[in-house]
Amino acid sequence: MTEQIVIVGGGAGGLELACKLGRKLGRDAVTLVDRQLFHVWKPSLHEVAAGTLDIHQEGMSYEMLAHDNGFRFVFGAMTGLDAAAHEVSVAAVHDERGDELIPPRQIPYDVLVIAVGSTSNYFGVPGAAEHTVSLNSPADAEQFRMTMLKLLTSAELRRVAGGEATVDIVIIGAGATGVELAAELREASIVHSHYGFRRIDPVRDVRLTLLEGADRILAPLPEKVSEAAAVLLGERGVRIETGCRVTGITANEVTDAQGRSFPADLVVWAAGIKAPEFLSTLGLPTACSGAIEVGPDLRVNGHDSIFALGDCAFCLSGDGTPVPPRAQAAHQQASFLYKALVRRARGDRGAPDDRYVYKDYGSLVSIGTRDSVGNLMGNLFRSTWYVQGLVARLMYASLHLMHHRAVLGTIRTGVLAIARFLVRRATPQVKLH
Repeated sequence: MTEQIVIVGGGAGGLELACKLGRKLGRDAVTLVDRQLFHVWKPSLHEVAAGTLDIHQEGMSYEMLAHDNGFRFVFGAMTGLDAAAHEVSVAAVHDERGDELIPPRQIPYDVLVIAVGSTSNYFGVPGAAEHTVSLNSPADAEQFRMTMLKLLTSAELRRVAGGEATVDIVIIGAGATGVELAAELREASIVHSHYGFRRIDPVRDVRLTLLEGADRILAPLPEKVSEAAAVLLGERGVRIETGCRVTGITANEVTDAQGRSFPADLVVWAAGIKAPEFLSTLGLPTACSGAIEVGPDLRVNGHDSIFALGDCAFCLSGDGTPVPPRAQAAHQQASFLYKALVRRARGDRGAPDDRYVYKDYGSLVSIGTRDSVGNLMGNLFRSTWYVQGLVARLMYASLHLMHHRAVLGTIRTGVLAIARFLVRRATPQVKLH
């Protein structure tokens, strides 16, 4: 009888693994469980939030992907695990009125892969959970976009009436998400000024403030990358405050440890992530961060048939440091597990020395639609290669295409890329409704 492989979480790593295994082993062997009906590549959520990427064009249906790649899709959120019975509990699905569409279910498995990603870590900051938006999901990005449109509409009406028309957007956390969002919002504000918001000055009236606790933005990356990104953001009128430790957030302002106050109509939290809290209820070993502890083969400690990958897995690199929560790590882990699970399906449980080794290929950060900065090759060589401008932008765009290629195949990815290029030439540059 074919072993049942159940993958929980359809993010970058989980979906790529499901597609590869489905094409190899078939839908009788592979099941993907996710709480959403469609997939959007998480690194592009800042574009969805700014309105420069239409979620209804970008999103890929899990049912469509399951059909095309030969796996089975189960809609619902994982709520529990019975490791002894080899069963995953999936919650009921309700419509917007609260009516039950699909009842709770128990999904049996022979092999379980948990790839549920991460959620925001507010570090106990008062008001952070209540008064900020985090870009953890497509719904979060859409909520931000709609709120921003409401604020712009209100500002336009105030200007018509002869009043102030400022909109203050504060982004907390100047990692890749925060920096990319700031740049994308500035470009979106300029485009919006051409589509209905003509009385608003996109730089003077839409005020963007980026707050970072470290002494520079993009702190994990080389200093040269940080400096270049800061210059590009400065040219776009983004205010940057480093060494800023946020201590409180209300409905209209952000305060820091120095007693400063930053007016805020809309606040984005991009200052840190943690593993989803429900993982601590599954009876699996977890680290202090809440992530599931896995060994060098990505197997959950103490469980022969349960694996974890991506942001929700606490895995140590060869040098003893934790593998960073990056998309490239999830992609590498998915490729590693694909080979291991195919061998297992063929009856080979793998050699004892099989181990995942994280390789840092560097990082690229998008600064709007025309600029990117980053470093290439990371720790593969003793030196790093700094890239900026068109070359970096093309490389950044290629990362998205590589993900699509993994789940759609080469031909469909090429056709989709051409189609989206043509559609963007025939539609507004931002989503207006």
